[in-house]
Amino acid sequence: MVESEITARIAARRAGLDELEDQLVKQVEELRVERDELAVAERVWRRMAEQLAAEAAAEPAPVEVAGRAVLLSRTRGPAVAEDALPPDCRRASSLSCASGGPVPTRQVGEVLGLQVAVRGKLEPLRGKLSKLAGRGWMRKLPDGRSAARL
Repeated sequence: MVESEITARIAARRAGLDELEDQLVKQVEELRVERDELAVAERVWRRMAEQLAAEAAAEPAPVEVAGRAVLLSRTRGPAVAEDALPPDCRRASSLSCASGGPVPTRQVGEVLGLQVAVRGKLEPLRGKLSKLAGRGWMRKLPDGRSAARL
């Protein structure tokens, strides 16, 4: 009687261990599948990050508008550096930052090498400064001067 009871207990324990082993094998398989999915997600994320970094580092390309090539300035944001601006806009923005206060359009034109005595030469610059203000790179004051956006 003692012998059959011990055999029954051993058999019951073996069945319990076999069941536990099956559960653990299933859990290990689920972990491997999840780990493989995470590896794929990580590769996709790295590719996306590389593409975004390449796009952010790229110089702005000229776009044709009404038959003329123009450079588009991007809207200011946390991931957009000042390098994304066309060279003239970048110089105007840095002048505004360096002066520490509002800058008249005429002064920006002088720095950019425009003929400031000719009014028609300053109007396109006023338009650029207004676009920069509209896209968050600068502030346009009511008196027409431009200031750095801090």
